[in-house]
Amino acid sequence: MQDKTLQGKTVLITRAREQSSEFAALFRERGADVVEFPTIEIAPPLRWRDLDRAIEQLDAYDWIVFTSVNGVIFFWQRLGERGNGDGFPSSLKVCAIGPATARELKKNGIRVDYTPKEYVAEAILEGFEKMNVQGKRILLARVKKARDILPKGLKAMGAKVDVVEAYRTLKPRGGSKKLKEILAQGKVDVITFTSSSTVNHFVELLGKGDVEEKLKGVTIASIGPVTSRTARKQGLRVHIQPEAYTIPALTAAITRYFART
Repeated sequence: MQDKTLQGKTVLITRAREQSSEFAALFRERGADVVEFPTIEIAPPLRWRDLDRAIEQLDAYDWIVFTSVNGVIFFWQRLGERGNGDGFPSSLKVCAIGPATARELKKNGIRVDYTPKEYVAEAILEGFEKMNVQGKRILLARVKKARDILPKGLKAMGAKVDVVEAYRTLKPRGGSKKLKEILAQGKVDVITFTSSSTVNHFVELLGKGDVEEKLKGVTIASIGPVTSRTARKQGLRVHIQPEAYTIPALTAAITRYFART
């Protein structure tokens, strides 16, 4: 028998459109109505120069670190465009921030050497502290705007770190009026945020004036601690955060939350 705990509930998903279908399907399986309202768009870098330079000298690195699925997708896209699709060095060790990122790497035939127990930058650093990365060359391929804790932490351990932009997140044009109309209808029960960018762009579209009042009665669900911190800084009260920072875990946490209410 299918779990229909979310029957009659409306979930608003702010994830990028290309990545929201699986998330939406999980909610629909539980009986929820889903509104897909992407507050971010994923785009390639304006210039590939830095990533291209890193690709040319991949065999000079000891580790490559991926902190998102998107980082993997755009890295391999560029690798293929440059004709290096089969040129990933066997000596290069790979770190993936979480299981979804690891699965994307495995799709490309890449063995993942390290995935932290918690899917945040701080946990990656804890793992590398035990590995002695003094003098090691580490490539970090990630989104244009991101926290500096990972490269700074690795450099503090004595590693030589190159940070290259693999992709950008953009705020979709327009949408402010539509978002306000959706919320004004009073039908949205829960809003999901899966990254700091989704939070920041959502608030920008909604307008920062008294965000809490505009979202009165709406449950806020965040995928993990970094996203939750961003939400609180933006004046949002976070009601739900799963123990594991994954889409299935977030869906399950939302289901449990509404089963109790």
